[in-house]
Amino acid sequence: MTYAGAAMAALAEEMRRDPTVWALGEDLGRGGVFGQYKGLAEEFGHDRVASTPISEATIMGAAVGAAMVGTRPVVEMRFSDFALCAVDEMVNQAAKARFMFGGQARVPVVIRQPSGMWRSSAAQHSQSLEAWYVHIPGLVVVTPATPADNKGLLTASIRCDDPVIYMEHKGLWGATGEVPDDADFQVPLGRARIARAGGDITVVTWSAMVHEALAAADLAADAGLDMEVIDLRTLWPWDRETVFGSVARTGRLIVAQEAVQVGGFGAEIAASVAEALAGDLKAPVRRLGAPRAPISYSKPLEDRLRVGAARIAETAAEVMAA
Repeated sequence: MTYAGAAMAALAEEMRRDPTVWALGEDLGRGGVFGQYKGLAEEFGHDRVASTPISEATIMGAAVGAAMVGTRPVVEMRFSDFALCAVDEMVNQAAKARFMFGGQARVPVVIRQPSGMWRSSAAQHSQSLEAWYVHIPGLVVVTPATPADNKGLLTASIRCDDPVIYMEHKGLWGATGEVPDDADFQVPLGRARIARAGGDITVVTWSAMVHEALAAADLAADAGLDMEVIDLRTLWPWDRETVFGSVARTGRLIVAQEAVQVGGFGAEIAASVAEALAGDLKAPVRRLGAPRAPISYSKPLEDRLRVGAARIAETAAEVMAA
């Protein structure tokens, strides 16, 4: 099953199971801009798969209100860049409602934000903004890397009683993989996956960068380096136990992200490991991320901003030699 198809299967199964689950966003009635809602309007009707005006603030405001009165909306923001038009509704309303009303209100909404660089989409359609949302108390932040996880994490997110920022990488829509054929299949929020076991160095990453890290591990293995790759899956809450356990064994850490390195979530992981495991580290922690520059339409310039497998493998060799 494809990454996009796995999420569509999860949403359809949840809509069949729970009549309070519904979806809203631009162009959903015709299947969504990436085809990730194809056929759902025909099965569930346009009241539950609702095409909206082109106004992200309106879409998000409607979803927050609907969630507070007992439904479970799944919001399609089309591109994570466009979701910035709805930051007030996400940050000042959805994230804070449970706290401000002493637990009497909840906002069980899933906010799907297609993210990352994809086919020369340029500066306003390519950003990775996950660190913005991790910074906000009250939000859960999810970044699936595989088709199976896109099904299991979306199911868990829809059933979560807190607002979930659900960031699917556009470059993974067509990626294929085995997906459990189980309507109740869930991947627990806050639990990482060891995508590849190894003993020499730990690489922590998420989303599409997981695949670059796995390719880097193959390159490193040719040079005799045994790399462990951890897919965080969920950035908030993030799985400290798995990360700390791996780094305690290897003594070395690289954090790789597609997002701009400055102020990125990788810095939080690096700082947390340095504070907790300073005595176990055999080399300084290294971070890899994009330069602080807008993303170009030009493919050669876009590629200059990418953190690829070769760069991760080269950095691993440098860490081992430190």
